[in-house]
Amino acid sequence: MSPRRNRPKGGESPAERPTGAVGDRFGLQSTESWQGEEWSVRHVAGASAAGKRYRCPGCDQEIPSGVAHLVAWPEYGGVDDRRHWHKACWNARDRRTTKVQRSRNAPRH
Repeated sequence: MSPRRNRPKGGESPAERPTGAVGDRFGLQSTESWQGEEWSVRHVAGASAAGKRYRCPGCDQEIPSGVAHLVAWPEYGGVDDRRHWHKACWNARDRRTTKVQRSRNAPRH
């Protein structure tokens, strides 16, 4: 049996890639429209996400270290505008409502 070859068999060159999708060493990046703005969305592999924990704005749950997720930010936003989302939460962002976060003992006004 001959060894497996892990070389690419041609395929598309970076010039042939669809616009809005850029592959880089951090994952696949694309541009999506949401709330009347263009958003840059980058997929982060689990291995690349080691070392830090993030809070998903969609479900307000923690994204543990080493879990695949995505990072989204407004096209013309800065580094401070980046948010780390679970992939399912990003896909459901139009179906979710904003939730008021309060402690268990806080009054409900």
